[in-house]
Amino acid sequence: MSAKQLTSEILRMDNLVITASSYGARQTIPIVKGISLSLKRGEVVGLIGESGAGKSTIGLAALGYTRPGSTIAGGEILFDGVDIRRLSAAERRKLRGHRVAYIAQSAAASFNPAMRLDKQVCEAPVRHGLCGFEEAKTQAVQLYRELDLPMPETFGSRYPHQASGGQLQRAMAAMAMSCRPDILVLDEPTTALDVTTQIEVLASIRKLIREHQTAGLYITHDLAVVAQIADRIIVLRNGSVVEEGDTEQILNRPRAEYTQALVSTHSKGVKASGAADTREVPVLELSKVSARYAKAVRVVENVDLSVRKGETVAIVGESGSGKSTLARVITGLLPREAGQILYNGVQLPPTLTARSTDLLRRIQLIYQMPDVALNPRQRVSEIIGRPLQFYLGLTGAALRERIAELLNDINLSPDYAERFPGQLSGGQKQRICIARALAAEPDLIICDEVTSALDPLVAEGILDLLASLQQTRGYAYMFITHDLGVVRRIADRVAVMLKGNIVAQGSLAEVFSQPCHPYTERLLASVPEMDTHWLDRLLANRGRSHLESA
Repeated sequence: MSAKQLTSEILRMDNLVITASSYGARQTIPIVKGISLSLKRGEVVGLIGESGAGKSTIGLAALGYTRPGSTIAGGEILFDGVDIRRLSAAERRKLRGHRVAYIAQSAAASFNPAMRLDKQVCEAPVRHGLCGFEEAKTQAVQLYRELDLPMPETFGSRYPHQASGGQLQRAMAAMAMSCRPDILVLDEPTTALDVTTQIEVLASIRKLIREHQTAGLYITHDLAVVAQIADRIIVLRNGSVVEEGDTEQILNRPRAEYTQALVSTHSKGVKASGAADTREVPVLELSKVSARYAKAVRVVENVDLSVRKGETVAIVGESGSGKSTLARVITGLLPREAGQILYNGVQLPPTLTARSTDLLRRIQLIYQMPDVALNPRQRVSEIIGRPLQFYLGLTGAALRERIAELLNDINLSPDYAERFPGQLSGGQKQRICIARALAAEPDLIICDEVTSALDPLVAEGILDLLASLQQTRGYAYMFITHDLGVVRRIADRVAVMLKGNIVAQGSLAEVFSQPCHPYTERLLASVPEMDTHWLDRLLANRGRSHLESA
């Protein structure tokens, strides 16, 4: 990164303590344990750590906010010299969204599904009296354009369900930027984005921060991403600081053992060649499959794909390329318009309602966004227990024992069975989604970005778990992801999607080592590296390529 002119301090937290109610007990437990940090205007501090380490809790505290059940129990939070804790509720509301803005981890769960995007993006500057709606809308269009959203002039007229997950995340970035705040709290802002889109969003956010001397708290589990934007990094675990230092030092000379383990996860090798038997009838076989939503243009077109027992086939591509839509077609959530889908050599009914209970059990989908996939009113025991009861008929002690086993498989203790989704971190929610799919004991599991919300070490555990289950039970996986590092680790074959079509398909060596399509080359070039100058080099190379082609 280029050198910055850092000015006065805008935020300071001194000995911050945040507690949460202990589930099932009349006591509180500390979740942030005496954290101190400072942030200057124009500076970006990265908060790194595993799920549940306290990253998001600290970020929300910068707005003077805590989640239900949590309390700021001690310490000071000084914003521009004023202790936020001493402000009235009305004064804190004036601060939020205007001078301190928040980009949430799950955009789909944060937007009102009944309101058009423009109305939500423009709400903050209008409510804070910065401008009228029409001026705010004009500024929003410019932000849409900077964030590379499609048809920026009309994008805001969409409802949230009419945008992809990656597009919604960028719309949330536009909403946070609408008031030109002093501080941006960025809570995993690129988690839901493919690598090519991630570059555009990172570059846009970094440009805004530099030009407006905005300070940033960047919360993430991806060291390679935060390396492109952060000046300093604070590594957290169990609510405490493990290590703090400038970005170069953390990446290249980590001192703490935990930080060293985080850095080492980026150097994992490629999966050994797959053992799927090509003589077997595929578990799943698609031939010339096409689909569309209502009267819209086709979002999946002429897709040919097969997955065999014990094989992992990765589907990669940019946001809106049709990856998740293809998963919906396979599971029967969206009827195919043309083509055929065979399951173990037999034609698969096109709709969910036409499939038998046994077919429903055998094909399971793990959703991309756990916030909208889990019923907030059900305890974890009910969420995991329902497929065990519905498909396997388990009740009583056998049901409770199996729920405990599944929680153990995903590295959560049995007492999590009594929690509600709102009492879990983002990564913990994703693990519950995985346990729910495993509960059905399926043959084919479609994993839609299942590790995108997880920190590297927890993601490692999930990938190891999935690999172990595949080896012992022969599961077939269709793995939808934008993380090419994950693809290299888990995939036997890979298919690259672009605008609803598969543009490249084959073994890892065929697709990655010898890319046969320009888009595949662009994907590979967009994978972040553990180098603070990587994004600058990539943008410079793209600029030169553009000039040469002009």
